[in-house]
Amino acid sequence: MIKKVVVPAAGMGTRLFPTTKEQPKEMLPVFSRLGNGDVCVKPLLQVVFEQLYDSDFRNFCFVVGRGKRSIEDHFTPDYNSVFMLKNRGMKVQASDISSFYEKLKTSTMFWVNQPEPKGFGDAVSLSRSFVQDEPFLVHAGDTYVISDGAEHLSTLISAHEKLNGDATILVQEVENPKQYGIVEGKEIKKGIYRVTRVVEKPERPATKLAIVAIYVFHPVIFKALERTKPGKSAEIQLTDAIQTLIDWDLNVYAIRVERDTVRLDVGSPETYWEALSSSYQIFGKKP
Repeated sequence: MIKKVVVPAAGMGTRLFPTTKEQPKEMLPVFSRLGNGDVCVKPLLQVVFEQLYDSDFRNFCFVVGRGKRSIEDHFTPDYNSVFMLKNRGMKVQASDISSFYEKLKTSTMFWVNQPEPKGFGDAVSLSRSFVQDEPFLVHAGDTYVISDGAEHLSTLISAHEKLNGDATILVQEVENPKQYGIVEGKEIKKGIYRVTRVVEKPERPATKLAIVAIYVFHPVIFKALERTKPGKSAEIQLTDAIQTLIDWDLNVYAIRVERDTVRLDVGSPETYWEALSSSYQIFGKKP
């Protein structure tokens, strides 16, 4: 059973400068709903955390970097804000924040600092003392997949366990795969691929299967990361470490979500605009 989740949230967000010069991109707001169905805005990272919590995760490792103190502040209960909202008659908002704080209180929160922006792979490697010898989930802090009951997470974890995977990757077909990590492989069952190659932002993508940045790993990934040298942008790429697992003839699989599955991504101005538009279309009206 997968019990631990690593959430890298240390990226500098340079494609969103100057907005993200002081504010982490993972804290940018997207539309969501309050308990009564009213529309609200929440930081994307809070939405990610709440989905993971509701999927029964209780052990979290957040990897943050310089200028990310606001993330730790937001994930530290502040009951003065609850009292303030109640005093202003905003009982629904107060209840929603209280619920968030209760989830934090009943979780184990592990914070790791990434001193230099050395890449997504480096961020994952820093979680080794938290993970130890257990299989674990990695969920990027700037990506959120909307699905009923977080079905994409349960499907990914179930496939990893049934296939005895060493790495299992969530993927989705996209129109412009050049801006993503891409997987190649053989479809062994509908929506399930045995991966033969992974490439980070290829100039000539061989497929349109883009990595969604949600993964399940056996701890062997840390050995692969030890051998991974800096790649594009002088960063340690997680995709390069996954390719090492493939080269070692280990079990690497990809699970495809449906093409119309809504994925919120705040990595660039264009994808953030899409995230705002998509989240408002889904949550902007009462159910």
